Amino acid sequence: MNTSPDLSQLSPDQLRHLAATLMAQVEEKDQALRHSEQINQKLTHELALLKRHKFGQRSEHLNGLQISLLDEGVDADIAAIEAELAELVTPATPPAIQQKPKRQPLPDDLPRVEIRHEPDSEHCTCGCRRRRIGEEISEKLDYTPGVFTIERHIRGKWVCDGCETLIQTPMPAHVIDKGIPTSGLLAQVMIAKYADHLPLYRQAQIFARAGVEIPRSTLAEWIGICGVRLQPLVDALRGTLLTEPILHADETPVPMLAPGKKKTHRAYLWAYATTPYAELKAVIYDFAPGRGGQHTRDFLGDWQGKLICDDYGGYKQSFANGVTEVGCMAHARRKFVDLHVAGKSQIAGQAIELIGQLYQVERDAQSLSAEERQRLRDTRARPIAATLHRWMLAHREKVPNGSATAKALDYSLKRWAALARYLDDGGLSIDNNRVENLIRPWALGRSNWLFAGHCAAASVPPIS
Repeated sequence: MNTSPDLSQLSPDQLRHLAATLMAQVEEKDQALRHSEQINQKLTHELALLKRHKFGQRSEHLNGLQISLLDEGVDADIAAIEAELAELVTPATPPAIQQKPKRQPLPDDLPRVEIRHEPDSEHCTCGCRRRRIGEEISEKLDYTPGVFTIERHIRGKWVCDGCETLIQTPMPAHVIDKGIPTSGLLAQVMIAKYADHLPLYRQAQIFARAGVEIPRSTLAEWIGICGVRLQPLVDALRGTLLTEPILHADETPVPMLAPGKKKTHRAYLWAYATTPYAELKAVIYDFAPGRGGQHTRDFLGDWQGKLICDDYGGYKQSFANGVTEVGCMAHARRKFVDLHVAGKSQIAGQAIELIGQLYQVERDAQSLSAEERQRLRDTRARPIAATLHRWMLAHREKVPNGSATAKALDYSLKRWAALARYLDDGGLSIDNNRVENLIRPWALGRSNWLFAGHCAAASVPPIS
């Protein structure tokens, strides 16, 4: 326990040092308080905008189904903001007791699994033997695919007649305190929405067929709260991802609904993933309101590894800041495939054949270590790449500027240093297909959801 120093025993220099220390502590606390107040005001303002957008007068730019889907996103955003506000604000006085809506009882015909919580010992610390005087029962709704079950948490009450002490084992922590869903049910809702691309109104219909009515607004609140609870995990995953020396990056457009309007504009979902050869298999999705390169720079921060990506200009500033560019051979090949399909170009066919030889080397090297893969590339792939480069330079002099063939050749020739960089490192991939495959399923979700809510685009970090 810290005791206050005797000021009369301190020298003038010690008193000045103590005063400076106390002033610094007060300043730090004031800064922390101002920061919390700023976040509080920001979240309160966003919550007011969302509520006004949901309950205020609105023009009809979307049909009824689209509006119902918007409600899901708004409810999730409101729940997430309210959860953050609850963590930031500590009430000075006990809150007034509010009338809570009566919750419908869980169906009696669902199977129940009893989980008992009892003290480790029936003997009190005073030496007497406790006796059981009752119990409290709370029920939580659990879900395994296709089957609902109910967990009955029975907490016995134990009293010691000698010292008249009452004890009761506390409930284990849950994602949503005093809510009915278990972590299994919440995981099912999240996976169905983001991995299986099922909007919440469809999930509500599925649950209703199983005999459990869960309103869409309730599901949306669960989604919002889970997003807040998962934030520390997302931050930790991002920190781990940025320790990798090689990353893939790609982006895809997602319609985003502006607050207060019934029209969408183009936002972007960015994906950052480890390579297929890395021990860590991870991907992070970062939702941003635009496609500017600043979003990538904000995510990568001080990271200066090797980035495998396409030729999008938003990455160029990162390359100037120390990130090493690694090109995607699949994009180069795609230019010639389009040319060959459109006009049966012989030049395109020859390019496809040479690039195919490079991919054959990669297939043979797939199961090798980085060192073995590097040696195989040196002996087999490097000569093929050199031949391909000379072939492109020779044919570029023969085709007129502005033609489709010239554009296909120019794409590879202008980026040749980045395209051939994988030959120098056995840990690099020849293309960006890994992250493209990871981001492709979002196209299905984009079709089902129709659009994203504005709060997600403004403040939600990656969903992984």
